[in-house]
Amino acid sequence: MDLAVRLLAGTPTHEGRDPLVLRRWAEAAEEFGRRMRPGPLPVRVVERDGGLAAGLLARYRSRPPVVEVYVDTVERAERLVAELGWRNWFPTGSVLAAALAHERAHAWLHHPRVRAEFKRALGHTALRLGPRRLYAHVAGADELAAHAYARAACGLGRSPLLLTEALAAAMSKKPEVPESETDRWVS
Repeated sequence: MDLAVRLLAGTPTHEGRDPLVLRRWAEAAEEFGRRMRPGPLPVRVVERDGGLAAGLLARYRSRPPVVEVYVDTVERAERLVAELGWRNWFPTGSVLAAALAHERAHAWLHHPRVRAEFKRALGHTALRLGPRRLYAHVAGADELAAHAYARAACGLGRSPLLLTEALAAAMSKKPEVPESETDRWVS
């Protein structure tokens, strides 16, 4: 949950928001994602390379409905799971399964009825006129719901958000240069 709150707090529209409000939204998004039951979706899956350079594992595009899976990032994430000793949380093959489930959740959240239900679940009021309310979009909450759905759908020991954060951290590290290959200044 702390990662989820940090994700929301790091979203540009949420600067200065009360951490308790962010936690409430994160909890609501996670609960919504766990309960989601997407219907059949006519979505084509396309495998691509170049995800590591772009910082992408998978991506849903609505027009036309397609999920792009970046195989180089999936392979790197599988290696990272092994390196970190997280195989009990993310069994072999679960990175791809979770990525597909995550993007399926995004496709489902794209439907107007589902999107309206999600906004009501989050409870962020944009406008209120007497008893009527207009619920607002909460930036980043759809990511949390999609991660929660993927975890539940794939039976994972931890949220894929943890793996996403670990992968981003691993990819942001600069490769270490062995000392024998560095230039040395001799006085």
